[in-house]
Amino acid sequence: MNAPLAGQTALVTGATQGIGRAIAVALAQAGARVWVNHLDRQPAADALLAEIAASGGEARAVQADVADAAQVAAMFAHILQAGDLDILVNNAGVILEKPFVDTDEADWAHVLGVDLHGVYRCCRHALRHMQVRQCGCIVNIASELGHLGRADYAAYCTAKAGVIGLTKSLAREFAPHIRINGVAPGPVDTPMVSAEHMSADMIARESDIPAGRLGRPEEIAAAVLFLVSPGASFFHGQMLGANGGAWMGG
Repeated sequence: MNAPLAGQTALVTGATQGIGRAIAVALAQAGARVWVNHLDRQPAADALLAEIAASGGEARAVQADVADAAQVAAMFAHILQAGDLDILVNNAGVILEKPFVDTDEADWAHVLGVDLHGVYRCCRHALRHMQVRQCGCIVNIASELGHLGRADYAAYCTAKAGVIGLTKSLAREFAPHIRINGVAPGPVDTPMVSAEHMSADMIARESDIPAGRLGRPEEIAAAVLFLVSPGASFFHGQMLGANGGAWMGG
């Protein structure tokens, strides 16, 4: 069995569905012990733990709202009481489709609170630990919309652009011993790309990219797995564009 992450412990936020779930499974298959973060999704977390255990992996669940500073602090205290943390994947996120002039303070605070401030909080706690040990990997999940922008998605695009900037800044500050990179997915077939979160017109536009289809969560997980693997040892501050050609910038 190929287990490049054997002996390492990882935390994946927002890990019970979509991209986060696929990342948790991929890391466990690679030999990592995985902490599965969720918010009020215990049945889904239990199902994921059972799936990972059935394939010979090891995982535990931890509930916390990444938008809540106290809950994030408690989550990291719980994890670090049990051992070290080698890998952090900041995946938890929300999306909002709404005209900018109708986006009120509460909308703005909610999206940035999860998508950007949550990444800040988790990075800060993880880096305090990793800095002492002088090792570790962080992967932040951004979006191609952080590069492109999109009408009616100002809060989401702003948050994801912030994640890109934060990733690059932290990569410079904590190199060479701690590697910090990101993945900016294009449209992916997850619950976020659904009528619950997006208009029919936006859903139709999602697959209008060179690849001609939505991505699969497992394809994003593969990019994350590469970035935390020994083969990516020379990657610092990079934002991998697993996006089907939606964004072809540098």
